[in-house]
Amino acid sequence: MRKTTIRLYSSSVGQKLFVGLTGLFLCTFLLVHLSGNTLLFRNDGGAAFNQYSHFMATNLGIRVLELGLALGVLAHIFFSIRVWWHNRSSRPEGYRRNEPSENSTLVSRTTIVTGSIVLIFLVIHLKTFFVPSRVMGDPRSMYDLVAEAFRSPWYDGFYLVALAFLGFHLRHGFQSAFQTFGLRPGLRPIVDAIAILFWLIVPIGYATMPIYFLFKS
Repeated sequence: MRKTTIRLYSSSVGQKLFVGLTGLFLCTFLLVHLSGNTLLFRNDGGAAFNQYSHFMATNLGIRVLELGLALGVLAHIFFSIRVWWHNRSSRPEGYRRNEPSENSTLVSRTTIVTGSIVLIFLVIHLKTFFVPSRVMGDPRSMYDLVAEAFRSPWYDGFYLVALAFLGFHLRHGFQSAFQTFGLRPGLRPIVDAIAILFWLIVPIGYATMPIYFLFKS
């Protein structure tokens, strides 16, 4: 059993499998996180959102899930880099001299780039909201932190651009993940329909927040 796990971990297919599994896990978080953030749009001065944020910050079960989420992000980054490096190092020199568009799509060729931009966005996002509230003990409510950040056109512009890159990243991620899982051709339309929810609808949902607060201000 241990040898099988080690072979799976070290093989190209095994690494792609880990990338796909961790990616799908993070997609579920995006959906859950978005559903909670819809409380921002309630016309109650942020009361419901602040109550939700307090629950997320103090509930022991949620804190444990946050640790699992952090490990999932790190695992996804680690295995994604391993897959990218394996593909790069195993590619023959003659292949590199070919026209890239003849061998792969633009989205697949730029996965490492879009993933890096999403990572930068995640770090800035945590620095803007999580660190002040949960680490520095900022006395402002989470709703006030969100409203203040999204009143900045510069931050909103960065946020929206990052969401566009997130959509590209998720689109290729779904295609690659289910290809690695050995998806049956007959199920492909169903998976493609579900994928639209994550790479298109979810980023649009997040995009409504900075637009809402910018126009509200």
